[in-house]
Amino acid sequence: MSPFFEQIFSSPYFGIALSAGAFWIGVKVQKKTGWIICNPLVIAIVIVAGLLLALKIPYEFYNEGGQIINMFLGPATACLAVSIYTRLELLKKHWLPIVVGSACGSLTSMASIWVMCRLFKLDEVMTVSLLPKSVTTPIAVSISQNGGGMVPVTMMAVLITGILGSVFSPLLIRIFKVDDPMAAGLSIGACSHALGTSKAVELGETQGAMSGLTIGICGVMTVLFSLFMM
Repeated sequence: MSPFFEQIFSSPYFGIALSAGAFWIGVKVQKKTGWIICNPLVIAIVIVAGLLLALKIPYEFYNEGGQIINMFLGPATACLAVSIYTRLELLKKHWLPIVVGSACGSLTSMASIWVMCRLFKLDEVMTVSLLPKSVTTPIAVSISQNGGGMVPVTMMAVLITGILGSVFSPLLIRIFKVDDPMAAGLSIGACSHALGTSKAVELGETQGAMSGLTIGICGVMTVLFSLFMM
């Protein structure tokens, strides 16, 4: 690679511009096709990965800008509190089923991973890395690090879980005829954290509020359950 292109690709602006441009293309494709599988994040990942491989651009160069984008992950998650506030009275009225449902969702997610890791004879490090797959990235990474897991594996598991929830949650809600918006939002938030919540917000204000609240509750529950499962 020539020094000129190396200077361009190693700039933080390259990673930021590539990520934003790829996601913009994904949004346009989804609006144009209307297909569930054409999730903007999935399309953005394919575009970014394909371009880096095709041009043989080191991941370290791209990540110079990626790290800056990651800084906004926490604030973006906190912004979900706006939708929660708009449904505060509803949440106060149904606090018990919300807490119990979130606890059941968190426990089911972790127990299923623990059982599958045992069935496939995965080692303890891999088990710890996969256990927090259904909570938001900052919490999942913290649990994985404290338990001796592999952070890259954890981040990939969280990403895949979120994408699957975002893509398939509307379809599953229709298949199982979930008419209650509170139940729909709770299930999405418990299974697919912030990425799923972004889809829940599109489904409705109540779904978005419930999903956003469930992220926090499931995060606490997952930390507590991990103390006994690691």
